[in-house]
Amino acid sequence: MSQIKVAVLVGSLRMDSFNRRLARAVEKLAPPEFAFRHIQINDLPLYSQDFDAAYPAAATRLKKDIESVDALLFVTPEYNRSIPGVLKNAIDIASRPWGTNSFAGKPGAVLGTSIGSTGTSLAQQHLRNVLAYLDVPTLAQPEVFIHFKDELIADDGTIGNDGTRKFLQGFVDNYAAWVRRFVR
Repeated sequence: MSQIKVAVLVGSLRMDSFNRRLARAVEKLAPPEFAFRHIQINDLPLYSQDFDAAYPAAATRLKKDIESVDALLFVTPEYNRSIPGVLKNAIDIASRPWGTNSFAGKPGAVLGTSIGSTGTSLAQQHLRNVLAYLDVPTLAQPEVFIHFKDELIADDGTIGNDGTRKFLQGFVDNYAAWVRRFVR
């Protein structure tokens, strides 16, 4: 099977991001034909409709990065019961101007981890609403709301708990099958 290219959008800019660790863990569990590319969002200007006539270089790069992949993986924390601003800004930039939505039709999935007991459930629901509007078919099950604890996932993505590893493998297996339905 040919390589399946996946854009990974991590909604956290923090150097020691728990969600970046989670993304690395998922990557380690994926089939070999899945190639993951972390998409840079930390240098984007705040979206303005004024860009629509002439997109800034960083915004153009983001659109091209998204257009060059087959699938999407959103790994996000929850800020004040919603999507972090940096992730929403990236989504707004890559989906504009009207008629040039770089996300359209690409299969995706949403997951996240947080130190809070409900994980990232509300942020994920908000993100799923946005992605539905942008024509991103999103894997519905299993949902992944991980309550992050020390030593759960190392910086390199090594999972320190057998139950978590098994659960994430189930997610990855479902995600891979979901993506293959769209990518031929």
